[in-house]
Amino acid sequence: MTTSAVKKNILPPGVVSNLQEVLLSRKEGEDEQSKRDDESAEPSSSTSPNESVEPNSDKDDSKPVILVTNSDGIESPGLTYLVEALIREGLYNVHVCAPQSDKSVSGHSVTIRETVAVTSVEINGATAYEVSGTPVDCVSLALSGALFSWAKPLLVISGINRGSSCGHHMFYSGVVAASRESLMNGVPSLSISLNWKKDESQDIDFKDAVNVCLPLINAAIRDIEKGVFPTSCLLNIEVPTSPLKNKGFKLTKQSLWRSTLSWQAVSANRSAGRFMSSQQSLGLQLAQLSRDASAAGAARRLVTQRKNIEVVESVGVAGKPDFNRTVKYFRSEFVDKELEDLDEDLDFRALENGFIAVTPLSITPLVETEARSAASEWILYALHGEQ
Repeated sequence: MTTSAVKKNILPPGVVSNLQEVLLSRKEGEDEQSKRDDESAEPSSSTSPNESVEPNSDKDDSKPVILVTNSDGIESPGLTYLVEALIREGLYNVHVCAPQSDKSVSGHSVTIRETVAVTSVEINGATAYEVSGTPVDCVSLALSGALFSWAKPLLVISGINRGSSCGHHMFYSGVVAASRESLMNGVPSLSISLNWKKDESQDIDFKDAVNVCLPLINAAIRDIEKGVFPTSCLLNIEVPTSPLKNKGFKLTKQSLWRSTLSWQAVSANRSAGRFMSSQQSLGLQLAQLSRDASAAGAARRLVTQRKNIEVVESVGVAGKPDFNRTVKYFRSEFVDKELEDLDEDLDFRALENGFIAVTPLSITPLVETEARSAASEWILYALHGEQ
């Protein structure tokens, strides 16, 4: 190969020698400059083994960062349509950190003393991760600086959730909790839910919900940049069942509306398998095994026919079954409850009337004057009433 290369070289040997010397000196100068540049950039570019490399890191840093999360899971249509719309706007750096599975009624729960798995997800135009924890875990992790390279986003949007979060449902709601966690960390936030109706709503309704909420989202981002967006509250947005037929936005108050929790006993060998996930089933098995071990007993597993659930029967030291303990299975579901309050400014009433209900929610411990007075009187009586 050397002979062939020499044959192809038609320049005089002296010229070639001079060019080689020039190129060599230039290369040495470039290597020295590159070394100096690397040394000067080393403090800011060094990465510890515990830090993750953020995908899609070539985004325009001049654009504001918007963090999107939800409670229905990262593959839900509500989140998908919302992220797509924000990316199409071309105005924001969109980041996603959402649960890998449905965590809709998880409230403000967090994962403690357990490892949370975080996996990068391909969403064209966005930096996205799915998290094996709760919605609050997702927001807390995203804002901690351990996952993303930015300090904090301009806005956190939680949603769009499948089902209303009006009234007392806000305390159960994972989508509202994610928004609340953002506010607790000093970042403005919106939570959005679609009033989903079984046998009536369709996934395409989420796309319509995004379209009707986008003007409010853009306005919120604009006013946050101007410093005029309210910082003492989050905004919970409830979209009616038919988003395109809405009557407009309406500022509302949180109502006392709630569905009641109904509990039903289910048979371990018939119905439990349908309602229990493999993780729940395994959890029951491990819990029972732990109890048996602490009682210095052994455990014998009986696998029920045609079901992916194992019932663990305790066996005493003498090999006799322990009949003093019984295992029962229950399943809960929400049952809608009628509320007779006719106040048109309440969230659920405005939603039923076809408005997009916007409810400010505060984390400040404000107590109504009447409630404070009643509590004060009770405390005085409880402490001094019998004296």
